[in-house]
Amino acid sequence: MPKTNRLPALNSLLLILLFFSGFAALVYQVLWVRELGLLFGSTAQAAALTVAIFFSGLASGGWFWGRRAPHFTSSLRWFGYLEMGVALTALGHFVLVDAYHVLYPILYATLGHSTVLDTLAKALIAATLLLPASFLMGGTLPLMVQHCVRYPNQLATVGTRLYAVNTAGSALGTLATGFVLPLVLGFRNTYLLAVGLDFTVGFSAVLLACQLHDKHSSTKFTRDTTSLEQPPQFFPLPTSLIWATAFFSGFATLGVEVIWTRLFSQVLQNSVYTYALVLATFLLALALGAAIANALSWLHYPTPTAILCGLLLLASSMTAFSPWLFYEVTDGFSYLGQDLGWSGYLLAIARVAGLVMLLPAMVLGTVLPYLMRMLETHLEHPSEGVGRLVAADTLGAILGSLSTGFLLLPQLGAWRSLLLLAAVYLVILVAIALTRTTFTRLMTAGLAVTAAVLLTGINWQTLPAVPIRVWVNDRIVEIQEGSHATVAVVDVSGGGRAIRVNTYYTLGSSRNLHLEQNQTVIPMMTHPRPESVFYLGMGTGITAGASLAFPVKRVVVCELLPEVVSLAESHFTSWTRGLFDDERVTIYAEDGRNCLSRSRDRYDVIISDLFTPWERGTGNLYTLESYQIAKQRLEPNGIFVQWVPLYQVSQRELGIIARTMTEVFPQVVMWRGDLAPERSIIALVGQNQAQPLAPQAIIQHGHQLMNQLAVSDRATANTTDEALLALLLRLYVGNITTSGLFDNYPLNTDNSPLIEYLAPQTQRQVQTKTASFLIGSERERLYKQIYSTVSPETDPYLANLTAKQYEYVQAGRNYSLSAQLSVQGNRAQARAYFEKFQALSPPNTTENLSPARMLLRQ
Repeated sequence: MPKTNRLPALNSLLLILLFFSGFAALVYQVLWVRELGLLFGSTAQAAALTVAIFFSGLASGGWFWGRRAPHFTSSLRWFGYLEMGVALTALGHFVLVDAYHVLYPILYATLGHSTVLDTLAKALIAATLLLPASFLMGGTLPLMVQHCVRYPNQLATVGTRLYAVNTAGSALGTLATGFVLPLVLGFRNTYLLAVGLDFTVGFSAVLLACQLHDKHSSTKFTRDTTSLEQPPQFFPLPTSLIWATAFFSGFATLGVEVIWTRLFSQVLQNSVYTYALVLATFLLALALGAAIANALSWLHYPTPTAILCGLLLLASSMTAFSPWLFYEVTDGFSYLGQDLGWSGYLLAIARVAGLVMLLPAMVLGTVLPYLMRMLETHLEHPSEGVGRLVAADTLGAILGSLSTGFLLLPQLGAWRSLLLLAAVYLVILVAIALTRTTFTRLMTAGLAVTAAVLLTGINWQTLPAVPIRVWVNDRIVEIQEGSHATVAVVDVSGGGRAIRVNTYYTLGSSRNLHLEQNQTVIPMMTHPRPESVFYLGMGTGITAGASLAFPVKRVVVCELLPEVVSLAESHFTSWTRGLFDDERVTIYAEDGRNCLSRSRDRYDVIISDLFTPWERGTGNLYTLESYQIAKQRLEPNGIFVQWVPLYQVSQRELGIIARTMTEVFPQVVMWRGDLAPERSIIALVGQNQAQPLAPQAIIQHGHQLMNQLAVSDRATANTTDEALLALLLRLYVGNITTSGLFDNYPLNTDNSPLIEYLAPQTQRQVQTKTASFLIGSERERLYKQIYSTVSPETDPYLANLTAKQYEYVQAGRNYSLSAQLSVQGNRAQARAYFEKFQALSPPNTTENLSPARMLLRQ
């Protein structure tokens, strides 16, 4: 039988069905990872566990259904059954997830803080949710191959084509889920769309099978090896070596993908969009690699084994030299598209991702599908060969992604990890050489050894020691490449020590000591008895450490990145007031939202730190469900504090966050975090029970903090009751709930995560001046809108203040205007507002405007 690329009747329809099968599969994967992240926490471990179980289902399904397919009278009909089965089992998601959100906190309370038992509980929950659908999903490709391949020498030409189309569907599914569907439909309807697509694919396949009267079974597959057109001196590889090659190819390919994703996180905004674009580029390259394998399968010369060896050698070389390619294309880890608008930014990322990944990943992606060519002389049934091949590759992918993320990157770093993965291809090459004739064995082994010598002789000095960009005059003190991110402690030029994550995101700095302490001091002073405090996010630990100046009994801190915890403990103890040694403090390196949701403890104050709104996963902390979890964990008189960086949000994003909070908390008020003229932060404080501010609490806390200071510090400060009240009240902005200013904004929910999808667009639109962050005049306009709708005298939150104390709020408003006008160069008006500020303030209180600087003096 001559080699052919022709599929059975209605072949275009079969390709369309397989394309949308791949599309739906990636939609499921993205949504499952996200949903289980909400349940287990957005940690690297939780994401890895989810993907590992999903891939395990694919591998076991490929192996099982690949063996069963030859015994079916119609493999196309069974393909349809499996697709409909995927749709039906995927629907169980809605029942199971709701049940697990109730069950998991109970399990956690029962198991305690045992990491092993907690991981086992997570694995069990994830398995019951993912395995049924993924097990059926894994059988779809082998069944379609069984239907389409009629002769042994069609396995490569037809099988690689099917594989390419299925993978291309996955790439489109990634883009659709990352860019369009959740924002337009919401996650729930996006999931239902995938279910509907799968069911339509399955039902269409069953109809086609009936129309074709498909009787394709093992009796119809012609096992005529005499018709195979093999090149002279073609000696097939042992099947065990083919499976091993598939396994190690999967190991190396997914390991490389993990590292490339980490490298891109150093130069991108790291939003849902950029992640989807990088992943889709990689999947597209794999699809193109399968297309290349299809073209290579037609060649009679050189031999298939020689072609495979060439692919392995090329894959090793491209993997080893990809660090230089990345470094050059990104101009030494420069932030990509710094001054570009939204569309220009996406095009710039697509260009760089294509230059860095497309060609190398195409080569990596050619190896697995080309192994179908090696199988043509071996197995009785095409589905069995493809099923085992995919199973071996997927198992390797599981181990490769896990070992790279949790072992290679932390221990070896990105550069040496890539070199080690490049060596994996050479090991396969040597293994193949050992099965050849003496001459071929020597020649192939010689190539492998030569390549290995070249790899070990690489001059790493042309690359930075670590894959991050360092600013001029900054000095790296310590760096850790963790499973989730690259974290560095940096001594910054001009003084101060900072923690940076993935090069461009600063978590905090000792130079901003009092600004960070104010994130605790301001809300804590408004609570009469803040005995228990929870921190969602830690950063340097300076903010959480400030709580220890108050008479607290319990402080719990949850920080997502374990590297941040260890580096803060090693390098920031001088500014954290004993945070890491105090027995009242418990620190968890876990997802903060997850810490709250699974706990039964209650707190007087919950403080949610500053987060970069456009980063992937951050939007989960601003959702309705997140605020509902926080409210459940508050004591009756407790407060929840959401800090927001005005220099990273427009009024649209702030309005959505504020509107969402007012849906949960009966009263939400706004406080300034500083009186800086430009880059300001604000706190949205939600009360569990609406009640007015207690001035006496501010006075009591103020005196208690002052009594801890040295006598010399107390002597130089105005410590009257009115001075302490003015120190805090000048930072008050207004009552968000009473103002109704944000009532018409939409809610941000887990199903419709507007912040996660809108904030990245705003960040780029600011660059082209089609949007504005809330800085300068935009910030003052916001304050004026709030002030004009609810004056201090009509604000129910300020009902306990005297007429004189209302003036302290007005004083803060005047100072803020003065600072902003001064920056604009309008000195005369700035001076007028400053004089009003002085007139409205108590005597000798207009110099030290920071509560933390005044009361903590550290």
